[in-house]
Amino acid sequence: MRAPPTSLAPRRAALAAAAVAAAIGAAVPAAPALALEPLSDGALSNVRGRDGVSFDLNGFAMSGDARVTYTTALGASVYVDHFAAARSDNPLPFSDPYRLDIVPGAPGLADVIKLAFPLNANGEQRWQFAYDWGVNADGVARGNGSVVMSDVVMSGGGLQFSTPQVNDGVAFGAALRLDVGQLALRPRGRDYSGEQMAFSGIHLGGVDANGNFNQTPWAIADVAAQPAVINALTDETGPRLHIGIDWPDGRYGTGAAPAGGLLIDNISFSSPGQPTVDLGSSRIGSMQIQYLDIKFRR
Repeated sequence: MRAPPTSLAPRRAALAAAAVAAAIGAAVPAAPALALEPLSDGALSNVRGRDGVSFDLNGFAMSGDARVTYTTALGASVYVDHFAAARSDNPLPFSDPYRLDIVPGAPGLADVIKLAFPLNANGEQRWQFAYDWGVNADGVARGNGSVVMSDVVMSGGGLQFSTPQVNDGVAFGAALRLDVGQLALRPRGRDYSGEQMAFSGIHLGGVDANGNFNQTPWAIADVAAQPAVINALTDETGPRLHIGIDWPDGRYGTGAAPAGGLLIDNISFSSPGQPTVDLGSSRIGSMQIQYLDIKFRR
């Protein structure tokens, strides 16, 4: 038994409708492609990124034998080498990263590159640092031992970078809240603690009007309110490296330099076979940087 033949009428109707639609589409001119338009400097300055970059240093460690030397015009020099650093962390990588952003500057000023440090509210991110140092002067070359910093905790704060308001160079700001378990000067090397000068329990941060720590970073410099700068200045002897912090600028802040405090829980000296000399604690309740101007001699 054979199936009845399928009617061709519906297919022919569909083909005819498609042909008519194609003819109509061909008769209508296509919309012209949009051309690129030049933007003025003002329009370009309004184009801003929405996202920054976050990065984590969970479990970071480094060491090496690189040396950095500063030599004076008279030939004397000081160096640091064999730098080592390591960080311990909380068990959740990337839970409290560094953040790098480009943000608008104060009115009339350039944009700012902002590096925000981790908040580290529980103090779980702890750094360990060590380096050796020495001098070469008056015909004497001597290694002077090591500097060791243990349990360094940075909580909040960060760095800013921008264009200086005057002159060339790099303007920068810095805010820091720092706690250090111990800073030790060890003349016999980083691994020998039997002879050392130790500063234990160092605390640096912002303070209130009464000189009490207020659990905030100390703004040592700010790119708008009190900018710091690093550049090269030229005088009658030639170019010199210059590092400075300007006076507080009331146009972009309160006009007063932020106050910070410093506390050292204990200062001590120890030597083999000798009793430890304990100098007790030391504190600066409130301090400010009103102006700083450092020029390195050639």
